[in-house]
Amino acid sequence: MAKINEPEFNANNINLVGLGTEINGDIKSTGDLRIDGTLIGNLNVKGKVVVGETGKIKGELLCRNSDISGVVEGKITVDELLSLKSTARINGDVTVGKLAIEPGCKFTGYCNMMGMEHKESSFQQD
Repeated sequence: MAKINEPEFNANNINLVGLGTEINGDIKSTGDLRIDGTLIGNLNVKGKVVVGETGKIKGELLCRNSDISGVVEGKITVDELLSLKSTARINGDVTVGKLAIEPGCKFTGYCNMMGMEHKESSFQQD
């Protein structure tokens, strides 16, 4: 019986949800993703997620790294570094490896920072 391999993370695979675009539904990607539009649904990305100043996510965010300048309403889980820019508006709990918050950011929720003992990735397996 042949073994089916799951696709590896590909840093060259960059996806974009542009300004004026609204997606209703879940997104799963092995590459990076930039959101300048609106996503209503859950996001599971093995790479980096960038939420631009005009970007909005209403749902759960799960990724390796993230820079947020827009709005996120929902639980955020970032395995490595979550960077909240001064224009970011976060309403939900976050679980991160490392957290950077610029002055001016609005963050409402609880924060749980994973220690070095957290070796397993948070990515969901199907």
